[in-house]
Amino acid sequence: MKKIHITILALACAAGSIQAQVTYPFQDARLSFEQRADDLCKRLTLEEKAGLMQNNSKPVPRLGIKQFQWWGEALHGSARTGLATVFPQTIGMAASFDDELLLQVFNIASTEARAKYNVAAKKGYFDTSWSVSLWTPNVNIFRDPRWGRGQETYGEDPYLTSRMGCAVVEGLQGGKGPHKYYKAFACAKHFAVHSGPEWNRHSISIDDVSPRDFHETYLPAFKHLVQVGGVKEVMCAYNSIDGEPCCSDQRLLEQLLRDEWGFKGIVVSDCGAIDDIWRKGFHEVEPDAAHASARAVKGGTDMSCGQTYGSLPEAVRLGKVTEERIDKSLKRLIVGRMQLGEFDPDSITRWNAISMKDVSTPASREVALKMARETMTLLHNPRHALPLSKQLKQVVVMGPNANDSVMMWGNYNGTPRHTVTILDGIRRKIGAQRVKFIEGCGLVQPHRRDNQALTTQQLVEEVGDVKTVIFVGGISPQLEGEQLEVEAKGFKGGDRVTIELPQVQREMITALHAAGKQVIMVNCSGSAIGLVPEVTHTDAILQAWYPGERGGEAVADVLFGDYNPAGKLPVTFYRDDSQLPDYQDYNMRDRTYRYFKGKPLFPFGHGLSYTSFKIGKAQLRDGKITVSVKNTGKRAGEEVVQLYISCLDDPNGPIKSLKGFKRMALQAGEQRTVTLHLPRKAFERFDEQTNTIRVVPGKYRVYYGTSSDEADLQSFIYHLQ
Repeated sequence: MKKIHITILALACAAGSIQAQVTYPFQDARLSFEQRADDLCKRLTLEEKAGLMQNNSKPVPRLGIKQFQWWGEALHGSARTGLATVFPQTIGMAASFDDELLLQVFNIASTEARAKYNVAAKKGYFDTSWSVSLWTPNVNIFRDPRWGRGQETYGEDPYLTSRMGCAVVEGLQGGKGPHKYYKAFACAKHFAVHSGPEWNRHSISIDDVSPRDFHETYLPAFKHLVQVGGVKEVMCAYNSIDGEPCCSDQRLLEQLLRDEWGFKGIVVSDCGAIDDIWRKGFHEVEPDAAHASARAVKGGTDMSCGQTYGSLPEAVRLGKVTEERIDKSLKRLIVGRMQLGEFDPDSITRWNAISMKDVSTPASREVALKMARETMTLLHNPRHALPLSKQLKQVVVMGPNANDSVMMWGNYNGTPRHTVTILDGIRRKIGAQRVKFIEGCGLVQPHRRDNQALTTQQLVEEVGDVKTVIFVGGISPQLEGEQLEVEAKGFKGGDRVTIELPQVQREMITALHAAGKQVIMVNCSGSAIGLVPEVTHTDAILQAWYPGERGGEAVADVLFGDYNPAGKLPVTFYRDDSQLPDYQDYNMRDRTYRYFKGKPLFPFGHGLSYTSFKIGKAQLRDGKITVSVKNTGKRAGEEVVQLYISCLDDPNGPIKSLKGFKRMALQAGEQRTVTLHLPRKAFERFDEQTNTIRVVPGKYRVYYGTSSDEADLQSFIYHLQ
């Protein structure tokens, strides 16, 4: 009883303390956020309102409003703010097909972002990225492997992107909402129909996208994150759609996003996108910043990344937008800041207790290792060259990515406490004295010594009589990424103009193979690489993506058998450029596993193991598919059971579409039953008869197995009534 009295007294004192600080109703924590936002809006001048509607939100000292930064990054960990746990690049985490682990990753990312924000708030430092408004996940569809920013996505499939994207949102925002106070805000970007090219992203208009592609490919992940994930922010994209810039598109931002989907959160622009509306050489649909700002606000963009909304007072004076419409957007921003706890005392918001001791902890680094292992995707191992024996007398490690820590961090990254390169990982695994390192070649240029380019023959001679060569190649985030200036053959503006492995690496691998070496290739990339010659000239290929701060350990664990790989491709690995349609054509015909009718090198969902699995016969009942999975090999391992459907009454529809997956671990000889949900909503598609998205009854084939390739699938016919 005494404890209860003390607690009540403490709460009363705290409440009294809070009340003592209240000068205006917007400062009163007892009122709803909406009431408080209404009150604050009435007290602001038009110029002050415009200042609050930019990413670097300006302070209003006379009302006690502090500076606030809306632009924060956390693509695969807290980014651009110094020390952080650096997880594998997003596309690699998609290969894990493990949304439960992904949730853990982004719980850590938001903890680290919140810790830094709390420090910044106390010091009054709000430079770019010191924020808990985190502009991720990127849920654009990786429709073409040449897109440099595809590495930031969760792959080419709308369902996988939706599932993984929801895990990101839940991890960042502090669990499934709605909440009163959020740990951080997630942001679904870039809305919509945005996936390259990088070199003309500020001016391109995506025209004549079919309603089917629009609703079945480009929109589902955004819709899912809004309606299921409860994402708090959506970012409008740089491009135009049918001539209207996305950030001023009422059809997109008001009619679809808010009216149809029910989005209640904040729409932010990509950085500089409002300027693109009027600047010469870009969209040029308005004459100046004031007109562009008015158009964007009326179109549905609440906040401008950049300073363009500083022109809103002029736009009001010109009669291009009303102050009432500005208030509508501003109130969303104010409520958002209140939901992040900024307007209330630290004692009220539990997230404010997070501190720098919670950044880059031993526990978070273990999760980075676990995720790095789960991303490892074994593409090719025909004669079981992998795993290698730890008793090898000597091994040569060669290649441009073997000892490159920066490559491993991906893009939009933080700075890790320590990075284990792939060379480091191998040395730790079998002992440095048994590892001979020869760089061999650069990513796109021959290796030079004494200002002379070394020939492949010279390098093969350096290998000597060592039998096994681990070649760590591929590309890097310095070659593919966001609007990069790259002076290298095969690359343009951050994108690629060919998917082929750079010629200098291809020649090195060919020479090693010709010399009779056992060549194990570790390919590091954020996108699909054409590896047809390498399939012939290597004994195994491991796709390692950009694996993060502990990626070197994960690669070594797989190469030497301490971890059994189970990653699955979230993208199609095409054979070569001839299988790709025009990059700038957004029609989905012949794109991704859903529409590509050719034979790829490695299909979506592909990934090998050191053990074998047998999938039993499936049963469908009450929207649930149950199927037995048995590990028939001699090693423990993991398998990702995948579920696809195909509408047999729909000749223009996808060949098949992913509708479920489950990653599961089995001991040697163990058998378990897995349940995959196949609700009626899974049969929703674009109905060309009614021009709507709806569940369409008909005849369907349901596939289940271990990749999207028909050889790896079983199926049955299902009649949906």
